[in-house]
Amino acid sequence: MKTFLYLTITIICLLSQKIVAQEHKVICKPSELSNGFAEAKAIDKAMDKIVKSGTPGAAIAIFSDEGWWYSAKGFSRIEDRTPMQICHLQYLQSISKTHHAVAALKLYESGQLELDSPITAYLPKNITRYIAKAESITVKMLLNHTSGIREYNFNPNYVTQLLQSPEKNYTGEDYLKFIDGKPLDFEPGSRYSYRNSNYVLLALILDELIGNHAQFIEDEIFSPLELSNTVYRNKTDYLNKTDLVDSYWDRYGTGIVENASYLQRSNVMNMIGDDGIVTTPIEAIKFLKGLIEGKLLSESTLKLMKNWVHRDNGEPAYGLGLSYTKINGFEAFGHSGGGIGAGCELYYVPEKNLYFFIAINLGTITETPLHKGIEEARMEIYSILSR
Repeated sequence: MKTFLYLTITIICLLSQKIVAQEHKVICKPSELSNGFAEAKAIDKAMDKIVKSGTPGAAIAIFSDEGWWYSAKGFSRIEDRTPMQICHLQYLQSISKTHHAVAALKLYESGQLELDSPITAYLPKNITRYIAKAESITVKMLLNHTSGIREYNFNPNYVTQLLQSPEKNYTGEDYLKFIDGKPLDFEPGSRYSYRNSNYVLLALILDELIGNHAQFIEDEIFSPLELSNTVYRNKTDYLNKTDLVDSYWDRYGTGIVENASYLQRSNVMNMIGDDGIVTTPIEAIKFLKGLIEGKLLSESTLKLMKNWVHRDNGEPAYGLGLSYTKINGFEAFGHSGGGIGAGCELYYVPEKNLYFFIAINLGTITETPLHKGIEEARMEIYSILSR
């Protein structure tokens, strides 16, 4: 999404004038969750640093052997100084890919989807015609980003259209039109390169098999885990919720933020497969925890999800909808996400038996001097979590 950096300076998009005024008073219900965490004070101070670095608001949830701990800092909406609270809905951005991967793997377990079959076995020609060498690309290559398919949001025409006409509705096929006729970046299966386009195609495959992939995700993931505050495309205006955080960006890289909620919501509301889910920090962890504990998939399928493909330098990178990373030397897996007006990460650290979710309502896809202080505070949180 770096293309945004070069185009936003020259495109006039007066977002703040388009934001619809809403009542943003949100009161969290009393929680039955415990607040036992030995490093609570240290994490709390680091969260203060994130907000002081320039992000309007931040929220964190942690689950470990000590129980739950969570905190929210700054503002959900700075214009009326609405405090950020742990019950506010946060954008998951690309963490949504993990949910879609789980949906696909549930169909794999039921025998409806073969991971090594070409995508042409499931998608009609009016869709596969946009993809070069579609017959050589398998479902697994979509899941682990080894397909070689181009990135639709690298196309300047897409970025321009998004910024100038954020109210435009997109279908999955519309996104693919931005890579129509483009050659693959590399031979299918030969290397790893993260591409949102892969998960747009995955969602379209799910729709071909089950009719409505969003409903399937709600029925097979949200409901069994009792994620009552987690939503994805359940109605056309599903993001018009008063408990969803406002979004901000530093459009010109000057350290001055402006409200980008209209653009953020319009963009995410159209996302199919690669993005689109909003949830609370606690329910974000409940999803990953439920996955790891075998409440969604079998042990053998979860093992498949952790069959990592590698970066060009040989380091593990990605499985089937799970991203591999290290937290101060400790292995971790989960996913991160970033957008015009939000950023987040959700990871499990097996050696510590620790889950954490962090979200900010400041965009992470354009460069800003604010990110330096935020990153330093983030690394401080990493250090505390790995003690």
